[in-house]
Amino acid sequence: MIPLSIASADEEVIIKKIGGSGETKRHLEDLGFVVGSSVTPVAVRDGNVIVKVKESRIAISRELATKIMV
Repeated sequence: MIPLSIASADEEVIIKKIGGSGETKRHLEDLGFVVGSSVTPVAVRDGNVIVKVKESRIAISRELATKIMV
């Protein structure tokens, strides 16, 4: 397992674990980051990670991206 923040761009990965506090986990789940679902890192811009989740592109901070293990 590696953090989403260092996953290869344009390579679909499966979320295996989400760390952090309960509030952080709920926030990520609300955005569509759920264990077992697939996401695709698109780019890293200004410290943020742009990720394709389902049919949407979402920018999350590098700090949050390190809590998502793929």
